Amino acid sequence: MDVDEELEVAIIGGGICGLATALALHRKGVRSVVLERSDSLRATGGGIGILTNGWRALDQLGVGSKLRPTSLPLQSVRDVTLGSSSSKERKTLVSDGEARCLKRSDLVKALADELPQSIVRFGCNIVSLKLDTLSSYPILHLQTGSTIRARVLIGCDGANSVVADFLELKPKKVFTSCAVRAFTEYPNGHGLAPEFVRLRKGQILSGRVPVDNKLVFWFVSHQHYPKESRVVKDPELIRELALEKINGFPTETVEMIRNCDLSTISLTQLRYCAPWDILLSTFRKGTVTVAGDAMHAMGPFIGQGGSAAIEDAVVLARCLAGRLNSIQKVGEAMDEYVKERRMRLFKMSTQTYLFGLLLENSSMLVKLIVLALFVVLFRDPIAHTRYDCGQL
Repeated sequence: MDVDEELEVAIIGGGICGLATALALHRKGVRSVVLERSDSLRATGGGIGILTNGWRALDQLGVGSKLRPTSLPLQSVRDVTLGSSSSKERKTLVSDGEARCLKRSDLVKALADELPQSIVRFGCNIVSLKLDTLSSYPILHLQTGSTIRARVLIGCDGANSVVADFLELKPKKVFTSCAVRAFTEYPNGHGLAPEFVRLRKGQILSGRVPVDNKLVFWFVSHQHYPKESRVVKDPELIRELALEKINGFPTETVEMIRNCDLSTISLTQLRYCAPWDILLSTFRKGTVTVAGDAMHAMGPFIGQGGSAAIEDAVVLARCLAGRLNSIQKVGEAMDEYVKERRMRLFKMSTQTYLFGLLLENSSMLVKLIVLALFVVLFRDPIAHTRYDCGQL
């Protein structure tokens, strides 16, 4: 089939995973092209937690030292259960080693700044793809009507991935929970301890984490995504929703949300890839594979979504480097990547899935079973932070 352009390696999606994958390949001497549908780099979501394993991966990409000065090292996580007359508090380690909360925009910029400018193309909305019957390479159809044939295609296009659809992966599932997220800035300093604080009252979970000495990232997780579309699009209505949900929470939490930066506020329904789907899915077809949320969208409950995507980038680039000269070798490299990532992702997705079930409208029996599984499977709840994805 005649096409408008041919590329060696194409990456769909210019978010954190897509840029990290492009940078990992760039470090290995492999040129790729990132096809991003928006008109500029996107950094939605506000803040992103990076735990020890994520920092190991960022150091392999050569950007860890640039990002550390932008955020505070976190020392612990403090869980507080609010009752009608008293509260219970428990303090544990947030990570075995290094943990920080970054502004997504800082992370995206750090990755993009290390790439040649010509690598990222904006306004490239991929509407469909299929395999060329002659070459067996994927052909991308853009909204503009143009076509691109890529020898290697990597889908980093998020939970609603076109590439995941091509691979016939199961659709991402939806928690009944949704989350409001935003930044609050304190011009004179917030004076908060360098810790991640989670407050829980019934099925409402609120968390806060300092980014630096003046900026705090927070979230409110609650049941029932609003049916009215105007609420989802109106920052002031989203803030009012959050304030309504945290009735009875400490005054400092209420004030933090009331004084938030409305330009950063968002409301999203929490999506996830079921652990059994990660265990059973085929993540490669020909020379096409996926990474990041396209492969393993997970709830935010253990803070590993971003770090896992950066690990994907390091492992995939390591497997592909030096093996791009034939379809067979590319396929073998992608199979090696999938094999290395599958059990790691299965364990993390299981842990975050069980955590999410505790916030759902589950019966007491289901919650007791979940707690029993936590004790048996995740006696060490931060073991996932000790993982090392290895050298690039």
